[in-house]
Amino acid sequence: MILTIFLTIVFCVAITLMMFSAVAFIQDKKFFSSAPKEAQEAILPREKELFYGARTIGWTLMIFSFLMILGVGFISIWDGFRSGYTFVQFFFRFVFIFTVYKLYDMICFDYFLLMKFHFFQYYYPEVESVYANRKYGYNIKSQLLKLLIIFPAASALAAWICTLF
Repeated sequence: MILTIFLTIVFCVAITLMMFSAVAFIQDKKFFSSAPKEAQEAILPREKELFYGARTIGWTLMIFSFLMILGVGFISIWDGFRSGYTFVQFFFRFVFIFTVYKLYDMICFDYFLLMKFHFFQYYYPEVESVYANRKYGYNIKSQLLKLLIIFPAASALAAWICTLF
């Protein structure tokens, strides 16, 4: 259980690093496909880097965060094999990681960073009007669908595949 909690923290840190590198350093419109259509239309392309080397730093952080996510998956599965996990144990590990991540995403990213601290709006002030009258992020239905249906189903599928070996 301690390893699962640690891997969950690493997963959340990796996602945070990925989001931060995309928004603050890389600043490419392609990374904001999950934003509302109004925000996507309002975002102006950033041809000029925030500072010299910002995109290089951003891509380095993006690759590092991607490797961290792969590492979480690899260690989760490898430790499960090593410990002789059953379907239920694999399922619990996967669903725990995904559930904590999604709650972290909904609370920290959508509510605090987007709505309270205006992190995204700081780097993209042109979207301020899109988020001005909202009390919570923009995609609560999608977030709940992932939290309650997609992630448990994916966890069950991954656990089933792991138990085949």
